[in-house]
Amino acid sequence: MSSSKKTAARLMIQGTSSSVGKSVLAAAFCRIFYQEGYRVSPFKAQNMALNSFVTTSGGEMGRAQVVQAQAGGVEPEVRMNPILLKPSGPTGSQVVIMGQSQGNVTALRYHGEYQRMTWPFVQDALHGLLHDYEIVIIEGAGSPAEVNLKSNDIVNMRVAMEAKSPVLLVADIDRGGALAAVVGTLELVEPEEREMIKGIIFNKFRGELALLQPALDFIEERTGIPVVGVVPYYKIRIPDEDSVALDGADEKPSVSLTDKLDIVVIRFPYISNFTDLDALQDEPDVSVRYVTETANLGKPDLIILPGSKNTLADLRFLHESGLGLQIQKLCAEEVPLIGICGGYQMMGRSVKDPLHTESALEEVTGLGILPMVTEFYPQKHTVQSKGTILSDRDFLKSCTGETVVGYEIHMGRSIMDEGQMPLFNLTSNGISYSDGLQAGNAYGTYLHGIFDNDSLRTALLTWLWERRDRIRPVEATLSQSALRESAFNELADLVRQSVDIERVRAIMGLDTGAISQDTISLNNVVRENDRVTLNYGND
Repeated sequence: MSSSKKTAARLMIQGTSSSVGKSVLAAAFCRIFYQEGYRVSPFKAQNMALNSFVTTSGGEMGRAQVVQAQAGGVEPEVRMNPILLKPSGPTGSQVVIMGQSQGNVTALRYHGEYQRMTWPFVQDALHGLLHDYEIVIIEGAGSPAEVNLKSNDIVNMRVAMEAKSPVLLVADIDRGGALAAVVGTLELVEPEEREMIKGIIFNKFRGELALLQPALDFIEERTGIPVVGVVPYYKIRIPDEDSVALDGADEKPSVSLTDKLDIVVIRFPYISNFTDLDALQDEPDVSVRYVTETANLGKPDLIILPGSKNTLADLRFLHESGLGLQIQKLCAEEVPLIGICGGYQMMGRSVKDPLHTESALEEVTGLGILPMVTEFYPQKHTVQSKGTILSDRDFLKSCTGETVVGYEIHMGRSIMDEGQMPLFNLTSNGISYSDGLQAGNAYGTYLHGIFDNDSLRTALLTWLWERRDRIRPVEATLSQSALRESAFNELADLVRQSVDIERVRAIMGLDTGAISQDTISLNNVVRENDRVTLNYGND
């Protein structure tokens, strides 16, 4: 099916607050309309997140819109997220405009003239997508009722008005107070903005729908706006946008981990790109814990130092918390350690930031586990990379010579001592270079998405089981590509069953003829052959 419109149909998902499920529902609608044969693009004017991604053109954008683009079967591009804020301290963020870093700006300065200056970029990106795609699914941020931020809004109702987009208002009913949140939001937005809200969705519902019906009737009678769906509570693995998703993560080891590998991830104050760990969490024989205290570290099968938006501050956190010393002791006892990007930098002898590119600190002593030093420069290195595994030691020996893919986002340059053997030979934009370093059972790399490489991840987990003198209890590792597609389709099915899609289509001005399941299945089969393959993992 193809739309005849010269400009795209559009739908905006706004919320009564942060973390109500806007990003996941936007992904669901991207997949639903992709299944129906439309060319779909996501859009979010401004993201504040430390989970980011690098496009094929080398631009940096928020991970949520990357996931939504995947759900829509299209290649991510920076127009889908023209403004990205990456918090680098208590009161400031690095500002990324159309994929390129503009340096750090304080929150007070940004929410004023600087934010108003970014609006033309938002307009250009939005109208470009509306011209080039058939449907654009727009996501808001936080709540449109945040009156203290409203005068400089570039992501909620101002976008809806600019795009002339109908809005669905989403509330998280699982956290309680959802009815009041909906009514309060509608009371606080301007009358012309309220007119843009054409439907309400209650998300993450547990229980019998019949018991909720009186509340739904009340909301419709009180607001005059229809409830178009009640989405059940779900546990579908869709990558999270913000580290708030880690708040419920396990920190202490389970009573018994005899049937699972115990993998510890150090949760830095400025942890970034923790979606690197999703591929490990998807494995049935793996338990991933996020640790902030030495008392909970234990003696795991593997320790991972993830990415960081403020490497020097997070390295100082390791020293001050005692985690750094404990990690050094465990490494001496041959407990494997893997560092990614900022975590990799921390594993060297020192990290220097003489120009204060990332923080007020100039130099912090590293963990001294890898023979290298790192220095920060103002230029940000953002590329998608593809290369060959060089190392023939430990778990990498079973995949030496195989292809490895990922992406890089860093401002530091690490110089290893002479005579060291890198882990990978990478190529990006026609330029070849080496990456990664090993010392004993400690490994480091700049490659984000490293565990999305199915062969490498399988080799790692098999090796960790062998260190226990055990054969891995699963026959084969899970394909990240297959898991991702299955999750998107499962999510689309759930939303189709719990949201009045025909009413949503009418709200968007689309044809309201019913789309049969046979048509959806046929479109999935036809499009399976031309599905976009994103260059950060094996498909």
